[in-house]
Amino acid sequence: MTWAHFIWFAVLALAAWSAGSAAAFSGKGTNRMAIVFYVGGIIVYGLFIGALWISLERPPLVTMGETRLWYSFFLSIAGLITYLRWKYKWILSSATLLALVFTLINLLRPEIHNQVLMPALRSIWFIPHVTVYIFSYALFASAFLLALTGLIKPSADVLSAIDNLCKAGLSFFTIGMLLGAIWAKQAWGDFWSWDPKETWAAVTWLLYVLYLHTRKMNVKSKKFFYLLIVSAFISLQIGWYGINYLPWASHSIHNYSPNSSGK
Repeated sequence: MTWAHFIWFAVLALAAWSAGSAAAFSGKGTNRMAIVFYVGGIIVYGLFIGALWISLERPPLVTMGETRLWYSFFLSIAGLITYLRWKYKWILSSATLLALVFTLINLLRPEIHNQVLMPALRSIWFIPHVTVYIFSYALFASAFLLALTGLIKPSADVLSAIDNLCKAGLSFFTIGMLLGAIWAKQAWGDFWSWDPKETWAAVTWLLYVLYLHTRKMNVKSKKFFYLLIVSAFISLQIGWYGINYLPWASHSIHNYSPNSSGK
């Protein structure tokens, strides 16, 4: 299996997710066909990730293109969980649209490198650190989509769902940070180095903590919470890939390109 096969898996998965999204709007409550189609798309996408893993002889978690694969995969899972738990019919459509965007980026700019892993990545902490992080990103994406809904349709009662998604997302995000600290200590000798990505991760973490804390306060404005979630999600995107465009990011220990030697 090579990256050239991705388009076929992507088309099939997106077709299944689109069919599931359409089925979700028929009838009341959760729709069985919507679940079947959506799970089918998740399986197809997951099969490609597994096959690519075998082909590369390493976990496809190194480049931006590879992490975008996992993001689309986990985003569909988070969307399905939200649909099953809170019966929001449109969440599948929103999750599918967001997955489509990241899939198209991957088709145009895959950013897949060779099979060789730099020494720092040959750690037992590498896979859990990255996958836990990406899963938290997907949960935060679902919360972001709900916040947008709340801003567009103020009558929508989505704050309780956002609370639960943010609690789960922040838990996984925190675990990811802790795993990353252990990995950094093993690989570079320091738990924390104020690397650009680490610093922005801390900013993102604080924004989601701020949201959960202010939810306990007597703040009446729902718009404030929605805008805070949107701001936190933008911060997450900057920390994930936006930071790579800054001049000093080329020397980041999180730069795993073939020409990078890390820290």
